[in-house]
Amino acid sequence: MHRWTAARSGRVADQEAEFVAFYAATWPRLFRTVYGVAGDRQLTEDALQTAFAQAWSRWPKVSASDDRLAYLRRMAINAALARHRKASSRRESSVPVVPDAPAPDDDWLEWDATWQAVRALPPRQRAVVVLRYYEGLSEREIAEMLGCRPGTVKSQASAALARLRTVLETEGTRR
Repeated sequence: MHRWTAARSGRVADQEAEFVAFYAATWPRLFRTVYGVAGDRQLTEDALQTAFAQAWSRWPKVSASDDRLAYLRRMAINAALARHRKASSRRESSVPVVPDAPAPDDDWLEWDATWQAVRALPPRQRAVVVLRYYEGLSEREIAEMLGCRPGTVKSQASAALARLRTVLETEGTRR
C-alpha cells in the first residue's frame, strides 16, 4: 500500500469515527427536538436520516462548523417541515406504526394535555414553541433556522401561546 493511500484511509477512518461519535451523542436530543416539531415518529426518523446523510456527505464542512449540533438541528428541522408540507399536500392518511423498540428516552414526552395541545399547533407555530421553550434558542436563532424574520418568530410564538392558553384553559374546565 502506498503511503498516500494509507494516510488517506487513516483520515477517512478518523472522520468515520468522529461522525459515529457525533451521531451517538446527538441523535437522542435531536430526536426529541424534531419529534416535538414534527409530532410524528416516522416523519422524525425520516427527517433525521436525511439530515445525518447530508451531514456525512458534507462532513468536512459540518465538522469544521462552530456549532455542529445547531448545523444539524437546522438541517433536521428543515427536512421535517419539508416532509410535513409534502405529506399535507398529498393528504396521505397515516398508518400507525408499532415500533420494535422504543426510541431513546421515550418517557421525555408525557402524553398530557400540554403536549397534545402543542402537537395540534400548525407546523410553524409548533416549531417556534419547541425551539424557543424546549431548546432555549433565541428569536434570532430560530428566525435563521426557519428562514424568516425575528418579528415573524415573535408573532408565531405569541399566536401559539394564545392558542395553547385557550386550549389548556378549556381542558382545565372539563376536568
